[in-house]
Amino acid sequence: MALIEIMDFSSTPKPDWFSGKGGAEDREIQAELKATCQLPRHIAIIMDGNGRWARLKGKTRIEGHVAGVESVRDIVESCSQLGVDYLTLFTFSTENWKRPEKEVSALMQLLVRVIGRESRKLHDNNICLNVIGEMALLPEKVRIVLQKTMETTRNNSKLVLNIALSYSGQWDITQACRSIALDVEAGKLTAESVDEQLLASYLSTSSMPDPDLLIRTSGEFRISNFMLWQCAYSEIYVTNTYWPDFDRSQLYDAIREFQSRERRFGKTSEQIQIKNRPANKL
Repeated sequence: MALIEIMDFSSTPKPDWFSGKGGAEDREIQAELKATCQLPRHIAIIMDGNGRWARLKGKTRIEGHVAGVESVRDIVESCSQLGVDYLTLFTFSTENWKRPEKEVSALMQLLVRVIGRESRKLHDNNICLNVIGEMALLPEKVRIVLQKTMETTRNNSKLVLNIALSYSGQWDITQACRSIALDVEAGKLTAESVDEQLLASYLSTSSMPDPDLLIRTSGEFRISNFMLWQCAYSEIYVTNTYWPDFDRSQLYDAIREFQSRERRFGKTSEQIQIKNRPANKL
């Protein structure tokens, strides 16, 4: 019997996306964030701490993953409302295949259930689902529900929701290099034409900008093999909060912190200030 079928999921929050959670006060905060400064166009999140959250509450690890689903809903909804263009969630890493078989099986089944149940809500709210990672390693049922939802939502334009699944940054760079090598071998490219821009065009994220803001929950100070190339100049925000307790209010805190930082991309503060100075003051 499938593990997910013998567990009690009665506590799983019912779907209630895009219901105006937070009311007028939340809308005021969002308006303030939009007016204060430029919002990050692409937010990436390492969703960490489900297991530790569960242990503290005397629950199983899979119950921690189930609880984390509500945080996913809240963050997707709030990013869509704010006008963030891309949201990437590190859902399951290549290294996570090494976890106990029962946990991996339950995670895969939970993914099928959640995506299958929420695909209509995503589509109705103009959200495009995209998956990055080694999909060939996923169970067939998972691939089918993901591909169906991606096809249904592929023309949606309000928010691109990237699910990093069976993904690692090293895999992403390796597969890009392999594809480039094959194209050089086939005569489609020359070795001299390979530069940073070309390599980036072969990554799984080639159709989107690099993350402006990388958030990690649970207090760990590492990026855990996630978007190694793409996060070269991402602003990093770490919170001690475990993922099931991470909600839109903490997302807003991360965005405020992002807006307070000066992004120099290797330049000096003076160069950035001159670049941003109004033309009539030059």
